[in-house]
Amino acid sequence: MKCRVYYNLHKKCLSVQTKTEDGWRVTSHAACVAMKNVQFKVSEAGRQRVLKEQKKNVHAFIEGDLAFNSLNNTPKTLVRYNPYRPIGKFYVTDSDEVIDHASEVLINGKEILINK
Repeated sequence: MKCRVYYNLHKKCLSVQTKTEDGWRVTSHAACVAMKNVQFKVSEAGRQRVLKEQKKNVHAFIEGDLAFNSLNNTPKTLVRYNPYRPIGKFYVTDSDEVIDHASEVLINGKEILINK
Protein backbone atom coordinates (compact mmCIF):
# COMPACT_ATOMS: atom_id res chain seq x y z
CA MET A 1 0.00 0.00 0.00
CA LYS A 2 1.46 3.36 -1.09
CA CYS A 3 1.60 5.91 1.72
CA ARG A 4 3.35 9.00 3.06
CA VAL A 5 4.73 9.28 6.59
CA TYR A 6 5.83 12.27 8.65
CA TYR A 7 6.54 12.96 12.31
CA ASN A 8 3.59 14.72 13.94
CA LEU A 9 4.96 17.34 16.36
CA HIS A 10 1.64 17.78 18.19
CA LYS A 11 0.82 14.11 18.76
CA LYS A 12 4.51 13.08 19.13
CA CYS A 13 4.05 10.10 16.81
CA LEU A 14 4.08 9.25 13.11
CA SER A 15 1.18 10.26 10.90
CA VAL A 16 0.48 7.91 7.98
CA GLN A 17 -1.27 9.35 4.94
CA THR A 18 -2.86 7.53 2.00
CA LYS A 19 -3.98 9.05 -1.28
CA THR A 20 -7.69 9.61 -1.87
CA GLU A 21 -9.53 11.36 -4.71
CA ASP A 22 -9.35 14.52 -2.56
CA GLY A 23 -5.57 14.26 -2.03
CA TRP A 24 -3.42 12.86 0.79
CA ARG A 25 -5.32 12.22 4.03
CA VAL A 26 -4.10 10.99 7.43
CA THR A 27 -5.49 7.49 7.91
CA SER A 28 -3.59 6.36 11.01
CA HIS A 29 -0.97 7.16 13.61
CA ALA A 30 1.87 4.87 14.71
CA ALA A 31 4.96 4.81 16.88
CA CYS A 32 6.95 2.78 14.33
CA VAL A 33 6.56 2.15 10.58
CA ALA A 34 8.49 -0.12 8.20
CA MET A 35 8.50 0.80 4.51
CA LYS A 36 9.96 -0.42 1.22
CA ASN A 37 10.82 1.34 -2.05
CA VAL A 38 10.81 4.79 -0.48
CA GLN A 39 11.54 8.27 -1.68
CA PHE A 40 12.46 11.13 0.63
CA LYS A 41 10.50 14.23 -0.41
CA VAL A 42 10.86 17.83 0.71
CA SER A 43 8.66 20.70 -0.48
CA GLU A 44 11.08 23.56 -1.08
CA ALA A 45 8.25 26.10 -0.79
CA GLY A 46 7.33 24.66 2.62
CA ARG A 47 10.98 24.70 3.68
CA GLN A 48 11.30 28.36 2.65
CA ARG A 49 8.19 29.17 4.71
CA VAL A 50 9.85 27.52 7.75
CA LEU A 51 12.99 29.59 7.22
CA LYS A 52 11.02 32.81 6.80
CA GLU A 53 8.58 32.33 9.70
CA GLN A 54 10.96 30.34 11.97
CA LYS A 55 7.99 28.07 12.68
CA LYS A 56 7.79 24.39 11.72
CA ASN A 57 5.18 23.07 9.30
CA VAL A 58 4.66 19.74 7.53
CA HIS A 59 6.70 19.84 4.32
CA ALA A 60 8.95 16.74 4.41
CA PHE A 61 7.72 13.19 3.89
CA ILE A 62 8.89 9.65 3.41
CA GLU A 63 6.80 8.13 0.63
CA GLY A 64 6.66 4.43 -0.26
CA ASP A 65 5.02 1.08 0.35
CA LEU A 66 4.11 -0.06 3.86
CA ALA A 67 5.99 -3.24 4.71
CA PHE A 68 3.45 -5.41 6.48
CA ASN A 69 5.86 -8.35 6.35
CA SER A 70 9.28 -8.02 7.90
CA LEU A 71 12.11 -6.20 6.16
CA ASN A 72 14.85 -8.23 4.48
CA ASN A 73 17.58 -6.73 6.70
CA THR A 74 17.53 -4.59 9.82
CA PRO A 75 18.31 -1.00 8.72
CA LYS A 76 21.37 0.48 10.42
CA THR A 77 22.20 3.77 8.69
CA LEU A 78 20.74 6.85 10.41
CA VAL A 79 19.08 9.51 8.25
CA ARG A 80 17.87 12.95 9.35
CA TYR A 81 16.16 16.03 7.99
CA ASN A 82 16.63 19.54 9.32
CA PRO A 83 15.06 22.46 7.41
CA TYR A 84 17.59 24.89 8.89
CA ARG A 85 20.60 23.09 7.40
CA PRO A 86 21.75 24.41 4.02
CA ILE A 87 21.40 20.94 2.46
CA GLY A 88 17.60 21.27 2.45
CA LYS A 89 17.14 17.51 1.97
CA PHE A 90 17.25 14.27 3.95
CA TYR A 91 20.87 13.26 4.65
CA VAL A 92 22.93 10.42 6.15
CA THR A 93 24.09 11.67 9.55
CA ASP A 94 27.66 10.35 9.58
CA SER A 95 28.57 11.52 6.05
CA ASP A 96 26.14 14.38 5.23
CA GLU A 97 25.42 12.50 1.98
CA VAL A 98 22.09 13.60 0.50
CA ILE A 99 19.64 10.70 0.24
CA ASP A 100 16.57 10.74 -1.96
CA HIS A 101 15.56 7.06 -2.01
CA ALA A 102 16.12 3.75 -0.23
CA SER A 103 14.96 0.17 -0.63
CA GLU A 104 14.00 -0.33 3.03
CA VAL A 105 13.33 2.11 5.86
CA LEU A 106 12.43 1.72 9.51
CA ILE A 107 10.95 4.84 11.12
CA ASN A 108 10.73 4.80 14.90
CA GLY A 109 9.51 8.17 16.15
CA LYS A 110 12.03 10.74 14.99
CA GLU A 111 14.64 8.09 14.16
CA ILE A 112 14.92 7.09 10.48
CA LEU A 113 17.06 4.05 9.65
CA ILE A 114 17.83 2.81 6.14
CA ASN A 115 19.70 -0.03 4.48
CA LYS A 116 22.44 1.46 2.33
